[in-house]
Amino acid sequence: MNLRILETLPIGVFDTFRIWEIYIGMFLVLLLSFEAGYQISKYTASANDREGFNSTGPMVSGLLAMLAFVLAFTFAMAASQHNLRKQNILNEANIIGTAYLRADLLGERDETKVKQLLKEYVDSRVYAIEMGDPEQMKEMLARSLEIHALLWEQVSSAVKREPNLYATLVLQSINDVIDIHQARVTAGFYNRIPSSIWLVLLAISALTMMTMGAQARLSKSRRLAAVIPLILAFTTLTEVVLDLDRPQEGMITVGQEAM
Repeated sequence: MNLRILETLPIGVFDTFRIWEIYIGMFLVLLLSFEAGYQISKYTASANDREGFNSTGPMVSGLLAMLAFVLAFTFAMAASQHNLRKQNILNEANIIGTAYLRADLLGERDETKVKQLLKEYVDSRVYAIEMGDPEQMKEMLARSLEIHALLWEQVSSAVKREPNLYATLVLQSINDVIDIHQARVTAGFYNRIPSSIWLVLLAISALTMMTMGAQARLSKSRRLAAVIPLILAFTTLTEVVLDLDRPQEGMITVGQEAM
């Protein structure tokens, strides 16, 4: 993993916004979309409003069904990645624990140094992830790469000095630590719901609200008492998916208990 990769974080169109900011923004967009549909229908409706009302009913039903499908699709993607991240944490904890125990197979000097580096490695990762600060996250990732290099140098030197099966086992464990780190970084920062899907979800939501606004005009009733809760429901569901897609932000986080 190259240090320059750290400069690409965060990724995604909406990653610069906090979850609560997106929640408020999406609610306003959908509410304005409903009002836009109402106003457009007000100036373009035909004289026979009942006929227009009957024609928009199937459109609203179709758009609501499409919106539900896209929400279910994005939720499945986010839940799958969330479960993968939790499994990666457990795998990393087991791999680091194995490396720590196998360090006993090295000489006393190498054993002490390797165990110190592994302790620092775990402490820095858990602290940075629990804090959830992007800058601290970048510092943690950079320090993790430095510790990888130090661990590899320490153990490979021990293998060269005393080549034997035990030292090779420790070297393999350190290689596993490096590999699982890359798996966690990939799952946590790059295996995310694509921005194109978020834009499609937002577009379908806005179009659905516009069509509902047009239908409300044709029925001569805004029905805001029913529309606002509906918008809040769709917005809340979308934010749950967004929360799952951001592993260390919001209410749904990936716990570090295993580490």
